[in-house]
This record gives sequence, structure tokens and C-alpha cells, in this order.
Amino acid sequence: MRERQAFQNARRAREFEAFVAGAAGRLLHAATLLTAEPPDDNPRARRLLTAALAHTYASWDRLRGEDPYDRTRQQLAVRFARGAWHQYGGLGRAHPRSHRKPDSVLYCLTPQERLILVLRMYEGVAEEQAAALLGLPTERVRAICARAMATLLHPPREPAPVIAKVAPS
Repeated sequence: MRERQAFQNARRAREFEAFVAGAAGRLLHAATLLTAEPPDDNPRARRLLTAALAHTYASWDRLRGEDPYDRTRQQLAVRFARGAWHQYGGLGRAHPRSHRKPDSVLYCLTPQERLILVLRMYEGVAEEQAAALLGLPTERVRAICARAMATLLHPPREPAPVIAKVAPS
């Protein structure tokens, strides 16, 4: 009995390692887009992906033909949304204004806009699937995606710097 369990655990580990070897790069890129961190310095994205992969590994035997990539992508989306809810008080709220320069053009989007844009445009998830995953009506997902695309195509301008006038001496 122990030999059989050891064999199943080894097979499970090999299958999961093969999945991670093939999918981790794309999933990390998606997580990096979600967090709007620079690709070479993305600790939040790495933590997000690690948690999503841990959840997928824990449920590996229960997937029963379900695509592990889809399951992990769902976990990324859910964990990102939950984190944004706690950090910013909601998905639709923008980042609090800070003095640091944004690392990504996606930084100017709200977490909800980023999530929908990444799901729809980068991952190719259908509007209906994204709506079901996020618990939103399809029309709302369509509107948020369109608003996010418009923001990216025509980013908000930063105010012109104030130049102090020097009194003539």
C-alpha cells in the first residue's frame, strides 16, 4: 500500500513539474501585468503566482480532466481581486496617489480594469467566462474592458510642472 501511494505521489509530482515547466513563464507574465510591476522586479507577482500554483497542486488529483492552466489562471484572478479588495478597498478603486513613478502603463488602470484587460486581451478569456469568474454581467465586463483600452490608448496627461517666477533684481 505504501509503495502504491509513493508511486502515485511521484507521478503527481512529475506531472505537476511538467505543467509548471510549460506554463509558469506565461502565468508569471500575467501576474506581472496584474500587479503592474516591472518584469525584473516583481515580488508581488511572484507571491501571487506561488499561491495560485500551490492551490493547483493541492487540488491536482481532483482536476479530473480540467485544464490545470485554467484552474491556475482562475486562482491568479481570484487572489489578485481579493488582494486588491483588501489593499485598495475595492477592485474599482485606483491606486492611492504616490510620489513614485509608475512602473507600467497598466499602473494608471484600476485593479478591476487591469484584471479584466489581462483576462480578455492577454489570456484570451471570453467575455462570458470573465464575467462568470468575476461575478459581473457580461455587459459590465465589456464596458470596463473598453474603458481600460481607451485609457491605455489615450493615457491621462500629467499636469504641467509649475515654474516659479523669479522677481527681477
